[in-house]
Amino acid sequence: QVQLVESGGGLVQAGDSLRLSCSASGRALDDYAVAWFRQAPGREREFVAAISRWANTQIYADSVKSRFSISRNNPANQVYLQMTSLQPKDTAEYYCAATLRTVTRDVGKYNVWGQGTQVTVSA
Repeated sequence: QVQLVESGGGLVQAGDSLRLSCSASGRALDDYAVAWFRQAPGREREFVAAISRWANTQIYADSVKSRFSISRNNPANQVYLQMTSLQPKDTAEYYCAATLRTVTRDVGKYNVWGQGTQVTVSA
């Protein structure tokens, strides 16, 4: 089974950009569709973006569609989330997750999770 580790989070100001990385080990990442989810304190985990095994399909939450971009580098076993025009409402713990199933926004379909990376956006 693949293991996932997120990195790239931090404290930024509104309007700034960040790129999160999800690094995989233990199994080839191109076996998996990968997604990013986020969870703010007191709120449920919510879908952000997902990418299919060969990057031919990307799915986005409406709240990030024009600002975030998901991509992957399979030979490097990496998935990225480029975030631009960050807003305080984007503040959350961000998690990457993987599934052997078809790419989806359904959190229940993802069975491998990283430990998360914190993104904090100040006004």
